[in-house]
Amino acid sequence: MFSVFSFVGFTLLVAVIAYLATRKTNEKTSDGYFLGGRSLTAGVIAGSLLLTNLSTEQIVGLNGSAYKDGLSVMAWETLAAIAMVVTAIFLLPRYLKGGLTTVPQFLADRFDVSTKTITSGLFLTGYVVVLLPVILYSGSVAISGMFDVPSLLGVSDKTALVICIWGIGIIGSIYAVFGGLKAVAVSDSINAIGLMIGGVLIPVFGLMAIGDGSVFGGLETLMNAQPERFDSTGNHGQEVPFTTIFTGMMLVQLFYWGTNQQIIQRALGAKNLAEGQKGLLLASFLKILGPVILVLPGMIAYYYFEGGLASSDLAYPELVKEVLPPALVGFFAAVLFGAILSSFNSVLNSSVTLFGIDIYKQHINPEASEPTVVKYGKVFGVCLALGAMFIAPMIANAGSLFNYLQEINGIYNIPILTIIVVGYLTKRVPAIAAKVAIFLGSGLYILSQFIIKPNLVNSALEEAKAAGITDEAALKLVEADAYPHFLHVMALLFLLNAGIMLLIGALKPRETDYVQAYTEQVDIQPYKHVKAVGIAICLVVIAIYVAFAK
Repeated sequence: MFSVFSFVGFTLLVAVIAYLATRKTNEKTSDGYFLGGRSLTAGVIAGSLLLTNLSTEQIVGLNGSAYKDGLSVMAWETLAAIAMVVTAIFLLPRYLKGGLTTVPQFLADRFDVSTKTITSGLFLTGYVVVLLPVILYSGSVAISGMFDVPSLLGVSDKTALVICIWGIGIIGSIYAVFGGLKAVAVSDSINAIGLMIGGVLIPVFGLMAIGDGSVFGGLETLMNAQPERFDSTGNHGQEVPFTTIFTGMMLVQLFYWGTNQQIIQRALGAKNLAEGQKGLLLASFLKILGPVILVLPGMIAYYYFEGGLASSDLAYPELVKEVLPPALVGFFAAVLFGAILSSFNSVLNSSVTLFGIDIYKQHINPEASEPTVVKYGKVFGVCLALGAMFIAPMIANAGSLFNYLQEINGIYNIPILTIIVVGYLTKRVPAIAAKVAIFLGSGLYILSQFIIKPNLVNSALEEAKAAGITDEAALKLVEADAYPHFLHVMALLFLLNAGIMLLIGALKPRETDYVQAYTEQVDIQPYKHVKAVGIAICLVVIAIYVAFAK
């Protein structure tokens, strides 16, 4: 019962603080509602960035990957720091100079309106079909299991899951749809503190459990027992081959942290460029510590359970159940609940922004006043949330979707990244080049990963079995060798798409050079130490890889 009270108490505390912080914000204007009145400071931006990124499918999924492959999966976390540095130095100054509310707005100015609309449609499709239902489902499974909701309410597992889905969905919708970005960002920054505390407690108690009460003793035991699993470069056949960090991994990170509306919207709401840059740099530094929360527990679980769990996705919840003192369960559940809400309401708020600014205002009602745009954006958000709540229970196994989500997102993330990068780095590439890159990039990726790859992999596995190979590890290597890793495929398509855009630009350039205008929405004087701090962060990441390389 104490855990329930602590859960409710912490959750209500976050809600009250978010209300007090946002009650004076004018949310009848686009800037007020979608960008928090362009008033966000570095701490709020950093906290919101981290919480937007973290949710149950990542906390559970990435620790599950670490349970299987060890430290090498930290690339999903550590390389994000470098991507955020690049965003702070190169992309954010251009975004704020143009006074952007959405990333696709730049594409309308650089190319044309139809390019912006296509890109907004791709973002919305990815958010609605994939992200929102998965976040709701995986989060509900975690909360239902942690509080044993079926026994608590005397209902079936399926009914308990639906109750949790609708509970999370309704609360998340209140934050995102009726509170706007500032409510989302403030609640995120508070939950970020809780997540850092709660997230660190799991590996601490886990190391104490295997180290006879000593954290450092547990770490020494873990490293001595499994030194090969602490190799930052990994081994052949692992989920994140070391070579991918030089190809598609960095491109995925640059898309996610630099061009993904769900993420970058926090920095777009900065009160000035310096605050936005400091927020990104602070978040990037904290991201380096991410493996402590998202990788180390999975490695501890592998040692603790002697690699005997039925599924790698059970690694994190089973470790929490075993090592966390009962008195802290409610607090940790509240923190996890905050992470779930953060991802859900952040995606929802970004979807509302994209619809209101890029679709409703642009195509449905160009003469609409700002309060009208906000009003219909909220209506769209409510419909979107309801749709996600109905779809979420249909997802059979959210835990297995973690790696698949990384792959399927390539349908839209690399084409969008390509046209934004080429758009900023060139002045004469025309709009037709951007459209060709979007459709060709998406089409070739679908052809590669969902038609050609399955056929080749299945053929290779059948040949291996026919040759008498039945060992699971050997079959895993055969599967890895049968087709290039999807991150390598992304890198190849990025180069191909960029090359095609440049070729079209050379053959049929636009009539005039593109010149970005300064809208004077916010001060764009950069943080004076941005480059020095950014270089230091990149060197720390490199040092970590060198230190753990075997």
